[in-house]
Amino acid sequence: MQLQGLATGIGSLPHKDSSDALDLIFRYAPHIPFWPQLPKRDFREGMLAQFSENFPCITIKQNAVVFDGSQSEAELERFYDRIIAQDADYFKIGREYSRGFSDFYDRLKKNGLREVEYLKGHITGPFTFAASLVNEQGVALLHDEVFMQAIVKGLAMKALWQIEKLREFGKKIIIFFDEPYLGCFGSAYTPITKETVVKGLEELISTIKSDDVLTGVHCCGNTDWSIFTDVRNLDIINFDAFGFFDKLSLFSEDLKKFFSRDGILCWGIVPTQDFSLETTSSRLIQRIEAGKKALAGKGIDKAVVERNLLVSPSCGLGTLDPEKSEQIFKCLSEISSALKP
Repeated sequence: MQLQGLATGIGSLPHKDSSDALDLIFRYAPHIPFWPQLPKRDFREGMLAQFSENFPCITIKQNAVVFDGSQSEAELERFYDRIIAQDADYFKIGREYSRGFSDFYDRLKKNGLREVEYLKGHITGPFTFAASLVNEQGVALLHDEVFMQAIVKGLAMKALWQIEKLREFGKKIIIFFDEPYLGCFGSAYTPITKETVVKGLEELISTIKSDDVLTGVHCCGNTDWSIFTDVRNLDIINFDAFGFFDKLSLFSEDLKKFFSRDGILCWGIVPTQDFSLETTSSRLIQRIEAGKKALAGKGIDKAVVERNLLVSPSCGLGTLDPEKSEQIFKCLSEISSALKP
């Protein structure tokens, strides 16, 4: 895999016009372009609403994603009929839910493949999705075994639909699961077990994994990173390298096992909320070099780290403004150019 130093994005951008967002992506992340989520364009492009289409018992009412389990038996039956039929089109992300995906697809059709090595898609991870919805008793769906299983399977189909669409272009594909909820795993705010997380992610990945698909997880907080290194079929871990490299490096033994099976770290090295004009690419490259040296000091082969290294912003940019997002991606592009072999 020729990944060393390539740049990509997380998902959300602050633009209301998808053409402007795509111009930025193909200018600064041409080797691993991604389809943009545009929450400022439409509420339905938010990370929860965007993947709720055709989910059982979930609707959008007055710019809120609402769960109503009153007809759950019938809705779950229809839902599982579509899963058994492997009907990926039923789980599509419609244009009204993602102008970014449909326009990304159209641009790739026209002229967007010149520098592309991988195409990146994404879904909201199942634990973040389930933790964001509550039943009639006010309990998060995370703790409802029936609906948690449905969420894992439905999101896997949402990823599979993207893969089938992007596969038309003959490039390898990367699918990220965005899991900000797991950024506080181990605290009172995330009352789930490691076994539950590992099992859920492995089940999701098993649905979509193939020779032309890499899977990754994005978590922008500080967490127990072994919940991801222990997921046997996970290829990429994307972390906030600007804010939490020192925390990740504490898991050196877990990282050794991860790298031993060709695991890839995507360094979220360009800060989003803390970005300023004083944030230069040269300073951030120095941070990466110091990080590689620290990992080498823990017995992890520096050449392996370098070979399996992607870069990204530390998180999505949907809450920022277009000017700042361009500055962040320009900085990211400079870092990528310096790191590529």
